Amino acid sequence: MPSPIPAETTYVAASFLGTVWLLVGQTYVVTRYRAKSGVQYPRLYAEKAEMDANPNAYVFNCIQRAHQNTLEYLPIFFTSTLLTSLKYPILASLLLGTWTVSRVGYTIGYATNRRMNPLSILHYPMLIGLVGSATYTVFQLLWS
Repeated sequence: MPSPIPAETTYVAASFLGTVWLLVGQTYVVTRYRAKSGVQYPRLYAEKAEMDANPNAYVFNCIQRAHQNTLEYLPIFFTSTLLTSLKYPILASLLLGTWTVSRVGYTIGYATNRRMNPLSILHYPMLIGLVGSATYTVFQLLWS
């Protein structure tokens, strides 16, 4: 029996699933470094004195910030991916998938004091690409 979902939509679904695995990975690393740093819940970050006393506390803060930054961008990327996928599902999935990979580079880079690296800088063109293509898609739909 043929699927009622267009084939290209599966790429969009796969790109969204990629962001789930990104967040799972970031959460795992945050949790691991939270234990190493000794920062107890509900505190989000280590204080300066804790970072001075324990290098893992500094790494924890960096990884926690990378995770938080990813969460801050997700609504923009999810909304623009959904809107773009209405007419351009392959483009939408490619841009979101590439952004997800760039966030892996961002997280690793942030934890090692190399936040801006060749992989992490892909964030910016993916952001512009998705917001631009979502805007274009909506205008096309409005005028059709």
